[in-house]
Amino acid sequence: MSLHLLLDEDGMTDLMTSWPDAPRVYERGVTDLDRVITAEFLYEYVDSGCVPASEIAVVKAPNPSLNAAAFMTNGRTDPAKLRQLHDKGFTIRLGNLQRVIPVLASVSRGIQEQTGYSNYVHAFLTPPGAQGLRHHWDQQMAVIVQVAGVKRWQLWRPPVEAPMREFNESWRVWKEEYIPQWEAAGPDIEIDLEAGQSLLLPRGWVHNPLVEETGQPSVHLTYALRERTLVWLAEQLIAGAIREPEFRRIVRPGDISGPALADWLHDTRDALMKYLGGLDVDALAGTVRRAAVTELEYTT
Repeated sequence: MSLHLLLDEDGMTDLMTSWPDAPRVYERGVTDLDRVITAEFLYEYVDSGCVPASEIAVVKAPNPSLNAAAFMTNGRTDPAKLRQLHDKGFTIRLGNLQRVIPVLASVSRGIQEQTGYSNYVHAFLTPPGAQGLRHHWDQQMAVIVQVAGVKRWQLWRPPVEAPMREFNESWRVWKEEYIPQWEAAGPDIEIDLEAGQSLLLPRGWVHNPLVEETGQPSVHLTYALRERTLVWLAEQLIAGAIREPEFRRIVRPGDISGPALADWLHDTRDALMKYLGGLDVDALAGTVRRAAVTELEYTT
């Protein structure tokens, strides 16, 4: 049971039963996770020089992330450079902490066992009065766990429907007029998230997070839950087709580039429909369930 480390009872119930489609704030209080993953712990982790450079992003709005060379020396993470950048107002994002911090690996596995959703956790360390990322939306539900300080979340309703993988991904369908329109209209919701609170942020909701306070940095964890979709179920249904010799036949290069391709597609569709019609779906359910709780890198 890991969700109780991120959410209160109401939040866990909402997540497991209704899967909210609008942002909600919950009073998490102080959990065992808060006692271990503190702001001090994360800043000490930065200072250790042990953070994989490939998992670091350093950004200060409105500019894009810095090149990794800005915080590396001799091919390795340079903690002194990271601190200097943070002191200059740059947000430090520590990515995929479930891969490098054992307690967070355990929490991540527990969430997947509960939900069937693989997940990852990033930490964001934002200096007082600063902003890292600007307006964007994500492809999965996020649980924002405020660890220290206060972060203001300016939120707008989704401009696209159900983004998934590359489909309707923020930067792929971006329009230059988005930000001026959002700023002129003002946010649909504005939340000052405080330490001990958690925010459920559904996929597609535009967010513009910033730190208004000038006296204290903001530290939060973002747990991104990779939602299972009907596309994922469809992929599970056809996964076993590779065992059938018919589906392992070669499509010749000349057929791919020529008019015969349409015939191949017709034949493959017919073969696939026959294959799916013969599946024992009830028996397959157990296999799919095991995949849901063990598959690590699936992206919504």
